[in-house]
Amino acid sequence: MHEMAICESIRAILEEEAARQGFARVDRVCLEIGRLAGVEVEALKFGFDVVMRGSLAESARLDILKTEARAWCVPCGRSVAIAQRYDPCPVCGSHQLQVTGGEEMRIKELEVS
Repeated sequence: MHEMAICESIRAILEEEAARQGFARVDRVCLEIGRLAGVEVEALKFGFDVVMRGSLAESARLDILKTEARAWCVPCGRSVAIAQRYDPCPVCGSHQLQVTGGEEMRIKELEVS
């Protein structure tokens, strides 16, 4: 389950930022995850609780914001929302789409003390 590795990376980032910015505790972590990022949200939530035990984020709340997937359609030249990879363009029906958004995952906000 790669979600555990993601949580371990989040913990490392939190520890680095705590050392750099001088905070001792993380109360909330807000992640922004694109619909095409390939992350199972429930597994990520479970992994977050497990990996954060004994850390500065042990009791932190995890909020997840899902961002829509976007693609640029080559034939009609429009930026469109898509539900998943290989969907046709909702405007012209073409399958010549180039994904432009929805693959990212980032820490959007932290609440610390």
